[in-house]
Amino acid sequence: MKARGESAFAERFGVFAECLLTGVWIAVASLGVVTYPAAFAAGARHLRRRTAHEGGGWREFVADFRTAVRGGWLAGLAGWAAVAAVWVDVQAVRAGIPGGPLVGAVGVCALIGLAVAGLRAAAVWEPDARWRALLAAAWRRTVLDPVGSFLIIAGLAVVAVSGWFTAPLAVPVLGAVAAAAVAVEERYRHR
Repeated sequence: MKARGESAFAERFGVFAECLLTGVWIAVASLGVVTYPAAFAAGARHLRRRTAHEGGGWREFVADFRTAVRGGWLAGLAGWAAVAAVWVDVQAVRAGIPGGPLVGAVGVCALIGLAVAGLRAAAVWEPDARWRALLAAAWRRTVLDPVGSFLIIAGLAVVAVSGWFTAPLAVPVLGAVAAAAVAVEERYRHR
């Protein structure tokens, strides 16, 4: 519900500003290297609360982050292991090993798919959810909803391009990626 006399433009700009602020919170919470899944989960839950006009702020974000990091750090560790495996694949391509280009391409595509599934899992995270179940269901949605998955890939590309142009700009845009994942999951739920 919008405030008395608030225009639709003001309400939408407020959501955009909240996304940027949430991106900063996600970046700070991700400084623990393996905490990025929990940071995105807390950020997505914060954005879901804000768009539902249920309030929420920094304290709720921190509480959600603490709850999500209990199992989320394992998901973060697994994500870094996947990045390391793809890095080895890319090195095989660069070394000219036979079959390297195919293995490298499959590895990069799998890594992108895992990133999308991770964001989709974070977008629907609730405090009583188990990460393993969330990721399994998110992987199915990633495959069954290619349009939604492409939208999340586009969001990740925006972060990468923003970081390439101006590195500090990539930090607040992380919130926009979390918002995109929340929107994609909401879209999938209403299909």
